[in-house]
Amino acid sequence: MTNPIIKNIEPREIIHFKDEVVYQKGQVVSKTIVKSSKANISLFAFDKDEGLSAHTSSGDALVTILDGEALITIDDKEYVLKENESILMPANIKHALHAIKPFKMFLVIIFEDKK
Repeated sequence: MTNPIIKNIEPREIIHFKDEVVYQKGQVVSKTIVKSSKANISLFAFDKDEGLSAHTSSGDALVTILDGEALITIDDKEYVLKENESILMPANIKHALHAIKPFKMFLVIIFEDKK
């Protein structure tokens, strides 16, 4: 069998992404599903008041909130997202995340092909 591209998910099993990561007091928990030169897919659980400080990514990042409530800042504009809401954080634009309430997210980052 070859090395799978998708990791940490059991094949042929129905799962709920929000159950794949658990909240930890005072921490940010992550679980990588795909990590390659073209894409990163991860699950995160942020405890209340935890977050990621302002940074940029070389890829477009699509966030979907699975549980809870997050404050997401993109290029100094603030957005409050709740369960089942998504937002695109464009490549090379400063963004940050903060847990208003504990929240879980599904993150997909797509990197442009370098030609």
